Amino acid sequence: MAVEAGEDSMELNNSNTVMCQLADPEGKPLGASIYLPQNVSPKELQQMVNTLLNNEEKLPYAFYISDHELVIQLGEYLQKNKVSVEKVVTIVYQPQAVFRIRPVNRCSSTIAGHTEAVLSVAFSPDGQQLASGSGDTTVRLWDLNTQTPLFTCTGHKNWVLCIAWSPDGKHLVSGSKSGELQCWDPLTGRPSGNLLTGHKKWITGISWEPVHLSSPCRRFVTSSKDGDARIWDVTLRRSVICLSGHTLAVTCVKWGGDGFIYTGSQDCTIKVWETTQGKLIRELKGHGHWVNSLALSTEYVLRTGAFDHTCKQFSSPEEMKKVALERYNKMKGNAPERLVSGSDDFTMFLWEPSVSKHPKTRMTGHQQLVNHVYFSPDGQWIASASFDKSVKLWNGITGKFVAAFRGHVGPVYQISWSADSRLLLSGSKDSTLKVWDVRTQKLKQDLPGHADEVFAVDWSPDGEKVASGGRDRVLKLWMG
Repeated sequence: MAVEAGEDSMELNNSNTVMCQLADPEGKPLGASIYLPQNVSPKELQQMVNTLLNNEEKLPYAFYISDHELVIQLGEYLQKNKVSVEKVVTIVYQPQAVFRIRPVNRCSSTIAGHTEAVLSVAFSPDGQQLASGSGDTTVRLWDLNTQTPLFTCTGHKNWVLCIAWSPDGKHLVSGSKSGELQCWDPLTGRPSGNLLTGHKKWITGISWEPVHLSSPCRRFVTSSKDGDARIWDVTLRRSVICLSGHTLAVTCVKWGGDGFIYTGSQDCTIKVWETTQGKLIRELKGHGHWVNSLALSTEYVLRTGAFDHTCKQFSSPEEMKKVALERYNKMKGNAPERLVSGSDDFTMFLWEPSVSKHPKTRMTGHQQLVNHVYFSPDGQWIASASFDKSVKLWNGITGKFVAAFRGHVGPVYQISWSADSRLLLSGSKDSTLKVWDVRTQKLKQDLPGHADEVFAVDWSPDGEKVASGGRDRVLKLWMG
């Protein structure tokens, strides 16, 4: 064996260069293929990419060879991973966030207030406010500076199942188990208008029209167990369009950056709707069981609109719309908006709905139903949470499996990304939160503290804090 290995390394050293092709994450080549010295390191590749792209400000990049990160010299990597140098080696460069989010590692406060389980938690788009929905029929707003309850919003007659902030931060909408919706003014905690009625069964999802398409925010869409999705207008305070066509419960809904609405259902289909008249424009079929969760590659910029990790505030809706559009276009690049769906059939599908009604990839590996799927803020990764107790990481462009994060001892309910796409948070039935490092693909931080199942987790857009809630009725805030 030793002799063979020796001969191998001799062969490699004789030719000190390797024919390589740099490519962006979409697979688009950067220049022609070139001979690179075997001793080239990621640092030198970074300088090369910045030069080839004519970047005025030098950006950080990570490099991947068939989904494995290159962290050592090229030659050493090729030898270690037995990569053939007979053909051109493709090196994918992936832009990294220029800022870095610290992992949260301690619980900074445990705030009582809700008298039943906390079912949903959500930070406002600028990361400065926090809302939660509970089985006690209330929505609560929390003061993040003093870490105390700010407003208790009452009016629902049943469990508050989901909440969603408008991307301009001006409205908060909640949906209940009896199918009613309520819009709240986050500055006062008071309802803006009466309960919105129309759905006959419980609300399963809420998604706002992106601020780069309409500012100030007016319209949002809801999905319900009654088989319909509805578009509402907060100014008119009523349902303006009913999207009906699913034959069973609609489990999730997303309002995409291109202006289309995507609904996932227990009838195993995903439907794509246009939003002026509510016409069905496409059906995405492939799942063999209920569709549970949908996520968009652009979701993070859609959720945060014009706000980034610096929390800069804006003076007018027009300015907000302009900045949100710039952020959206920059994040999306030339690629189509992607959609990932997770199902009770244990599988996921990656779609490019604007390109085709057929899935781009079928993603298999989970041993139980897929509960939650979520793209990283930069769209490069997909994370999935399952009842099989694992969190899995996939390539957000090809849908290829990358890694499994194991450590939870119960079903994983919800996941959330850090703003820099480097860390992933999960909440589980096992009462813990865990922070995973995407780069090392290992557990970064274990966060025990809840007395029971953790149903809801969210990482603030400014990266400073994490909120969690669950069966033990308390809201926990975690800091770095």
